[in-house]
Amino acid sequence: MRPDEKLSAYLDGELDAAASVELEREMAQNPALRAACERMRELSRTIREKGDYFRRPAKAPRRSSWTRLAPAFAAVLALGIGIGFFVAQPREDAAPGAEAIAAHVRATLGGHLIDVASSDQHSVKPWLSARLPFSPPVPELSQEGFVLAGARLDALAGQPAAVLVYRRRQHVIDVFVAPGSAGASSFARNGFNVETFGRDGMRYWLVSDLNRNELQDLSRLLSQR
Repeated sequence: MRPDEKLSAYLDGELDAAASVELEREMAQNPALRAACERMRELSRTIREKGDYFRRPAKAPRRSSWTRLAPAFAAVLALGIGIGFFVAQPREDAAPGAEAIAAHVRATLGGHLIDVASSDQHSVKPWLSARLPFSPPVPELSQEGFVLAGARLDALAGQPAAVLVYRRRQHVIDVFVAPGSAGASSFARNGFNVETFGRDGMRYWLVSDLNRNELQDLSRLLSQR
């Protein structure tokens, strides 16, 4: 064994007792060998204290079958919902009907259902006419069980819309009115019923969680006024 190999083995504790004693005797008699041993000891200590050690990264957990399939499942589910919605809605009214529901929910959750609060059509109609490029009809239907609570401004199908707000017991009904024409239709989505019709150059969308029969009653009343 070469002297450097013997010193390395000594410092690492790999020499047996007899070999270690013999090496220590040699170092006592040989200053150069003793100095070499001290240099190797210092080098070893420096490496332990300042050296960068590579740490093996933690083994990533195996992905289950569900984890691997989840993104694909989510994509298929989203596609199915989108196709189902498209098929379920009347083609002509699907987009503005969805907008009307979204606007109704937004106004309800935001606590901004009404800009002008009044049950008097003679207060509500002038307020809307002063702020819109058209003058929407504002029927009072309290005797039929639909109480006018007021109105607000909104937008639908890319144009300004008046929203007449009626109440039926604890239910709020938004009636969107904007220039246009359309045939009568009805559909439901996410717990809301929608009725739409056209009359005298105006298009109406009724949105509420009120049951379909009663919402159709209001639609019929509005179409006759």
